Amino acid sequence: MPALPASPNPEFLSQVDRNPAPVSCKATDYPAGHVIAPHAHAKSQLIYAVHGVMMVSAGEGRWIVPPTRGIWMPAGWPHAIRCIGEVRMRSIYVRPEAAPHLPDQSRAVGISALLRELILAAAEVPPDYARNSRDGRLMRLLLDELHALPVLPLHLPQPADPRLKRICSRLLAAPHDGATLADWARRLAVDAKTLQRLFARETGMTFGKWRQQARLLHGLERLATGDKVLDVALALGYDSPSAFATMFKRQFGLSPSEFFR
Repeated sequence: MPALPASPNPEFLSQVDRNPAPVSCKATDYPAGHVIAPHAHAKSQLIYAVHGVMMVSAGEGRWIVPPTRGIWMPAGWPHAIRCIGEVRMRSIYVRPEAAPHLPDQSRAVGISALLRELILAAAEVPPDYARNSRDGRLMRLLLDELHALPVLPLHLPQPADPRLKRICSRLLAAPHDGATLADWARRLAVDAKTLQRLFARETGMTFGKWRQQARLLHGLERLATGDKVLDVALALGYDSPSAFATMFKRQFGLSPSEFFR
């Protein structure tokens, strides 16, 4: 039975938002399958897990987030999180006025070895740390590192047009589906060029690119739960594990095994 969404503790949200520190860190552990219902913070947040994989949804997009990656979530953006396996989350919260030049849109970002160690250290810093102390200097360095976050292609934008929603829902439910855009045009009784323009306008991608991204993200989720590359590749409609691995490395710059290392 799927986990029911759990609304964030109002006191927890209040504590996070009340903290006057420009940068703070909260450590929270969640069991496998835990779902955090949509909510928003008055501060910007770097959503990061030192262990486990998350599915993060915000607005019309969603991301699969392994421990080598994080999600930058600007202040005020409603988002929800589903834990794929046990998750040990370490969230960094930033007051908007403390870093006005950080991104104002949600996005997947890379977590360097240095940033990971800073996050682990920040989890031990008390919320009322002195700004001119060692803890204060550590948090300032953490804030500097946030300005250097590399953006990664882990985003899957969701369309609003009902025809595209039908297509995308099918591809999410059956990523191996090999129907072409022309096939869908016939099913929906619409011109293929119309669908092509809609995809470009509403997702910023072509139909083929969106399907590829959906397959890769679905593959990420399955790999995160321990499935073998062979099983994932065949389930996604690839002819062989090497074809899947090639597409994976072309997109993420790493092989599947390297990505989760």
